[in-house]
Amino acid sequence: MVKTIYIAGGCFWGVEHYYSKLRGIIETKVGYANGSIGNPSYEQVCSGKYNFVEVVEIEYDSSEIDLQTILIHFFRFVNPFSLNKQGEDEGIQYRSGVYSINEEDLKFIQSYLEFRQSQIDLKIQIESSIINNFYKAEEYHQKYLYKNPNGYCHININDLDLNIYDNEKMIK
Repeated sequence: MVKTIYIAGGCFWGVEHYYSKLRGIIETKVGYANGSIGNPSYEQVCSGKYNFVEVVEIEYDSSEIDLQTILIHFFRFVNPFSLNKQGEDEGIQYRSGVYSINEEDLKFIQSYLEFRQSQIDLKIQIESSIINNFYKAEEYHQKYLYKNPNGYCHININDLDLNIYDNEKMIK
C-alpha cells in the first residue's frame, strides 16, 4: 500500500537525499508546508514571515518499509533537541517535524516521539501534526544533491545505517 508522510529536519536537500536511498521509498519531493500563504517562493519561506517549514514529501510502500522505520531513520540524522536549527541552518523554516495526512499515522508518530522522549532527559523539539498544506519547491531544489553531489548537506549520507536496533523500536 502506498502511503505518504512529510519529514522536516533542517535543509530539505539532505533529508530528501537520505530517504531516497532507502528501500521501499517510492518518491520524494521537497517543498514548503504549514505556512500562511499559497504557493510561496523560496525567498518568502526564508523570510520566516509566513511560518513555513522545509519538508520532504515521502511516498512509500508500507509493505517494504513501515512508518516506525522511517522515524528511526529520522532520529539518525536530526538533532531532536535543537529548536529551529539543524547543522548550520537556522530559522523557523528549519524546524524539525513529522506531519501526517491522517489521524492514525499522527497517533503513531506521537507515540513514537513519546517513546523516544522516555529514553532521554533533554526535551525533544520535534513538531507532529496533520499537515495543513504542501507546496512543491522550485525545480532547482528537487533532487538537489543528485544534481550537485558536492553541495552543502548537514547530513552525512555516507553514515546511512540500514540496520534497525532494538533500542530504537517501540514494543507493540
